[in-house]
Amino acid sequence: MSESQEVVLFETDSRGVATVTLNRPQIHNAFNDEVVQRLLAIWTDVAVRKNIRVVVLKGAGKSFSAGGDLDWMRKSGQASPEQNRASTMAMARMLKQLHDLPQATLALVQGNCMAGGTGLASASDIVIATRAAQFALTEVRLGLTPATISPYVVAAIGERQARRYFLTGERFGATEASRIGLVHELVEDEAALAARGEEIVSALLQGAPGAIRDSKILIERVANRPVDEALMEFTAQNIAERRASPEGQEGLAAFFEKRKPNWAQ
Repeated sequence: MSESQEVVLFETDSRGVATVTLNRPQIHNAFNDEVVQRLLAIWTDVAVRKNIRVVVLKGAGKSFSAGGDLDWMRKSGQASPEQNRASTMAMARMLKQLHDLPQATLALVQGNCMAGGTGLASASDIVIATRAAQFALTEVRLGLTPATISPYVVAAIGERQARRYFLTGERFGATEASRIGLVHELVEDEAALAARGEEIVSALLQGAPGAIRDSKILIERVANRPVDEALMEFTAQNIAERRASPEGQEGLAAFFEKRKPNWAQ
């Protein structure tokens, strides 16, 4: 099945892999209201689609995304306060919906990944980038702040690195992005990016869909929390429910029977 619009392309395959492509290559896939609304609609739809197991996010052309379309941001700033805030809230909701998807998400980054593009990458579960990719959080140089993307970028790179890159607005390369935790893995070029992306997708398809969903919830609940009685109760309940679940029983049976579980591809 495939669907497309000019600004964002969406397709799924028989394995349950959805590919979402930012499709404004002539302006390095910069966002505007249309892009944000289309992405929000896609994430809302995908979140309830049992037949989708993995989401791959990429950009058409030379760049992943240059962030916000500057002309769009200028016009939004000149709109009424209500219209301006509605636009920024749509961006915030879109990023939250991506971050909260029950499926595993994989961002494949090439070229420029700036500002809001860095936010999209940070809100994804896994990020692979080419060694030539360039990153930046340039908002302060425009008199702005990286506000809506900040929860995801700070979670990815930490407060200390955010203090540098939020304040300087300087560009940094893929090697630095990997060092500070924004990128999981580097590859040589776009051909290698596609190939490695497919390998990661194949690995993700070996995991049980419900277990992947619950693992994402688990990470959110345990990250930066004290190991107190409430947290121990939550983790114990999590694994207890997984053991008794149909997926847990199937996975254990498949192991002992030396076969693939019924979800594995």
